[in-house]
Amino acid sequence: MDEQPTNPPSPAAHEPPIKETVNPRPRPFVNGTVNAPVNGAPDEPVNGPAGGPGARVFEFPNRTDQPGPGQSDATAGPVIEGEVLTPAENAELDRKLARSTVLAVRDTARTVVVGTVTVVRRAERPAQVGRVALREGLCLYQGVESWARRAWDGTTMGVYRRQIRAAETAGDREALADWTDRKEAAAERRHRRLMDLPVLALGAAKVAVGTLLGLVVCTLLLGLFVQLSGAGAFTGVITAAMSAVRWVFVAIAFAWTPLLMIAPVLLVLGAWREGRRRGRFPGWLATSSPDSDVTIDETTVARALDALRIPQITGYLKTGMPLQFITPCRVDGRGTHAVVRLPAGVAADKIARRRADLATGLHRLSKEVWPTTGTEAGILDLWIADKGALAEGAGEYPLLKAGLVDVFKGAPFGRTLRGTPITIPLIERNTLTGGMPGQGKSSAARVAMIGAALDPSAELRIWVPDANFDFEAFRPRCTRYVMGAEDEKIEEIAEHLRELHAEVQGRGELLVRYETPAVTRELANKGVGLHPLFCLLEEAHVAIQHPKFGAEISKLLVDIVRLGRKRGIHLILSTQAPTRDSMPRDVTRNCSNGVAFAVGDHVANDALLGQGAYAAGHRATELIPGTDRGTAVVKGFSGQRSEIVQVYFLDVARDNDQITPLIARAMEAVAERGRLPGAAKPAPEVQTHRYLLADIAEVLGDQPVPAADVPALLARLAPRWTPYRSLTGKALRDQLMADHGIKVPSTGNRWPVDPVTIRDQITRRAAVDPDHLDDEAIENEAG
Repeated sequence: MDEQPTNPPSPAAHEPPIKETVNPRPRPFVNGTVNAPVNGAPDEPVNGPAGGPGARVFEFPNRTDQPGPGQSDATAGPVIEGEVLTPAENAELDRKLARSTVLAVRDTARTVVVGTVTVVRRAERPAQVGRVALREGLCLYQGVESWARRAWDGTTMGVYRRQIRAAETAGDREALADWTDRKEAAAERRHRRLMDLPVLALGAAKVAVGTLLGLVVCTLLLGLFVQLSGAGAFTGVITAAMSAVRWVFVAIAFAWTPLLMIAPVLLVLGAWREGRRRGRFPGWLATSSPDSDVTIDETTVARALDALRIPQITGYLKTGMPLQFITPCRVDGRGTHAVVRLPAGVAADKIARRRADLATGLHRLSKEVWPTTGTEAGILDLWIADKGALAEGAGEYPLLKAGLVDVFKGAPFGRTLRGTPITIPLIERNTLTGGMPGQGKSSAARVAMIGAALDPSAELRIWVPDANFDFEAFRPRCTRYVMGAEDEKIEEIAEHLRELHAEVQGRGELLVRYETPAVTRELANKGVGLHPLFCLLEEAHVAIQHPKFGAEISKLLVDIVRLGRKRGIHLILSTQAPTRDSMPRDVTRNCSNGVAFAVGDHVANDALLGQGAYAAGHRATELIPGTDRGTAVVKGFSGQRSEIVQVYFLDVARDNDQITPLIARAMEAVAERGRLPGAAKPAPEVQTHRYLLADIAEVLGDQPVPAADVPALLARLAPRWTPYRSLTGKALRDQLMADHGIKVPSTGNRWPVDPVTIRDQITRRAAVDPDHLDDEAIENEAG
């Protein structure tokens, strides 16, 4: 706010400027006097000899100069200036000051009348109005200029000339020949149209004359029929026809004037709209708001590509050549889709790797812009989401109220960013899902498994090596279910995987018997043991990294993933961050379905989405943990290299349990079909004890066997007993001596184990303590 005195004072040249101040302890003025003392000074009038009562007070800065001639030291210091008021003005001021706090004056002040102060405010609206007027005027000008430029291009074939010039600059002979042929063909078409104009004009004239003559003949005939029939007079018909003609001319004359008046307005409005679409404004005229958005069109895309500062694109656009849009920008679901042919030397993969930079030019988040390679290396397939499209979510699970699933056709999984529902392929597939904790990987596994559960021909097996409630509702639908992180639970999971590994081999033999390379729906319905089998290992890294059973579990998973898919076995592995230690590389390579939620680095990204996915722009690292919870980048679900998907969410909380009703529906469908697939086969039992001496006696027969060969015989006898798989000949000799007091002799350096010695030891121990042998050991001993 600017302050300007209307009557400027005339102080001496050495006096400093006037400053209005607020005293730290203001005192009210009443009747021209200060009612309270300042710093202990007695009350005294504030009006000096030159002033009147109720003067308005201003303070000068303290003087530092010496008093001049004729002045005393008593007058040195601040000088008080005021304005003399009439008694009526003084009384009015007293009433105002009695209700407010006013300026105080130093006790030594003198009052001098110098003038009044007026506050002046400069209005901002005229500047804003001027800026708006200038911007809209420039918009109108650029619209007219755009029309003129397009008209010039139309008459001179400017588009073709620019494309030819760009092809010459880039040295692209193929494009040069193509655009030259197009220009010649366009010129030929234009020449034919010009040559056909006289014929068209003559034809139009013939049609007009014929129509007029036809109307005249029809009118005469109508008048003649009216006259002959006695319905009226011939002249009446002619008069009515002339009146109709006259009314048409009057109507045209009446509408012509308003049309001429409104035509300039329409012309200006059209030019303004053209300028808004194609014009450019200087930065100081551009206006925006925090919630503003840009229109995604060809111009916006071209500017965003230009902003990448890729030399070939920048040089191409500097020549004035427009980018070639094979598919112009058009609405596609919840966004805009376009296909662009890039200038020579620019691969679409190069744009995809700079997706974040491209998104800034399009006013989008990087996850809302998806540039991929089209049908050629130089064709950019670009899809841009509407702002905030991710906030809409995937919506309700489509089978929440009713319906079943055919796993051979896939199961509902979520919606793409375009808003299109997407299914997860299940048959002849394996799935690897991962991401940071709490981002939705378990929810994605739940959605896939509930889809399988809704097919009554499918068998489900779930293993959770953790204390986790996420899959408890699936228990009634599963033939195998293990939950817990204890060593016993991990061992049980390993036993189930051994069973599954054996089943893979058995199903292979069935496929050979039925002379088919893979499981089909017909085979699955026959009930011959080739029904679809879906297995989920949740938090797989816990089992894989187990110190005792992890190595075996890893090997089993690799074989199952490699061989099981054609045999109707679908394995889903869920993990937080697949690395070399937490997930075997052969497993990640052979899982054709990849679901990547927010991950921390490119290593986890490529493990879930395939080698080179990060470099190619398929990046789950750009998903924001927490913000993009439930959103994943998936591979293998469609023909696209990757897609961003919002996964359906199915709650398992007790107050909003959505899984239990679906499982109940699945169990009803299973009951109608017969019985639970795979339920007839009992679950394998985990062996907790074996009697070593009895097993040795069983495998040796009647002849001594070298100690180095005995572990292999034991492993063949009990392939699921872990201690036998890692046993060696030396370890066997040491164990026999330490636990059973049997010393193996080194005869011929072969260390033979004598079955007679073993059986004698069994007999002696049975006589001393018959309860220490289990039934199986007793049977082996008798044999």
